Amino acid sequence: MERLRVALLSYRSKPTCGGQGVYLRHITRELVAMGHHVEVFSGQPYPELDEGVILNKVPSLDLYRDEDPFRTPGLREYRDWIDLLEVGTMWTAGFPEPLTFSLRAYRELKARIGDFDVVQDNQTLGYGVLGIQKHFPVVGTIHHPISVDRRIELEAAEGWAKLSKRRWYGFVRMQAYVAARLKPILTVSESSVADIHRDFRVPQSNLRLIPLGVDTRFFHPRPELPKRKGSIVAVASADSPMKGVATLLRAVAKLSTERDVNLTVVSKPTPGGPTEQLVAELSLHDRVNFVHGISDDELGTLIATSEISVVPSLYEGFSLPAVEHMACGTPLVASRTGALPEVVGDAAVQVAPGDPEELAATLRRLIDSPDLREEYGKRGFDRVMERYAWPVVARKTVEAYREAIAAR
Repeated sequence: MERLRVALLSYRSKPTCGGQGVYLRHITRELVAMGHHVEVFSGQPYPELDEGVILNKVPSLDLYRDEDPFRTPGLREYRDWIDLLEVGTMWTAGFPEPLTFSLRAYRELKARIGDFDVVQDNQTLGYGVLGIQKHFPVVGTIHHPISVDRRIELEAAEGWAKLSKRRWYGFVRMQAYVAARLKPILTVSESSVADIHRDFRVPQSNLRLIPLGVDTRFFHPRPELPKRKGSIVAVASADSPMKGVATLLRAVAKLSTERDVNLTVVSKPTPGGPTEQLVAELSLHDRVNFVHGISDDELGTLIATSEISVVPSLYEGFSLPAVEHMACGTPLVASRTGALPEVVGDAAVQVAPGDPEELAATLRRLIDSPDLREEYGKRGFDRVMERYAWPVVARKTVEAYREAIAAR
């Protein structure tokens, strides 16, 4: 089969959490294993990539770095008008990175016409991608439309915060405009197909459903290791209302008055932010632990040695953590929302999103029943082995590349 030269775009690629960086690492590794030439163009935070994948750094001003978010750059840091646009958008409460990264990526790729057969955009959807499309076939990727995040966060906000959120999510209109002009677009679930069609007005005939995979080198059962008694684990962005961590904390607070349980959340909450405030309000300091920056192997071990895993989201376009939990053979409790019912099927206990009472009752039932935990752990593992593997994802992705090249 003909070897393809592939450029993959990702405006931020955090390697340890968040779907974009995780997706990028696995899809590129499998593409290289198939014999294709793959180069990644990424802004900060940069991804961790496997051997054989070339990383082209496309630096932004890195205005949202973990150690200094919303920082003011020094005068010597400014390089061009795109930097001025980036800072100006941040200072006026907008989120500039999808637009400014796409403009920088357009500049980079315009200088390399003839070097690539196809470009895959990993959810940037900035105006610069339309410029790239003039020179290369472009395949879009939307794990889920950010319009859903926008809707959920606006519903949770009040007063001036609502105006601020509306401005922050101003880039969503641009993403809808760009998405409607890309073909094909890859997405990960029937739920996301419906959401992209509804919110971004992308014809369903332009959308290709390719579920995400799981890296079973790290996410697998560890029967040789003992389970930690009463342990619950969740991998979720702590301060994002959409991820439902507040619901999980309230459920654990209720459960901890009746059972000896402890919760580990794989995330880094903002110091003094809403999640830390809620932990204090619920007096959960002795019951909840937050960890971040751990390796895939450490994460796999953490999940596999937990008695129960939870995806408490108010919405998910796919949920790679759900698949990773099931791959580890850990019984999963997941919200009945978005793509989660489609992803987990009957291999997880489903609960209403945003309902701490039902979540607490479900966790109690699992804590009290080793047999039920074993049953759901096995169901989850079997489902992953049948449906979710990265080599399959890569083969289907290459088919989409060839479709875009042929259409060109």
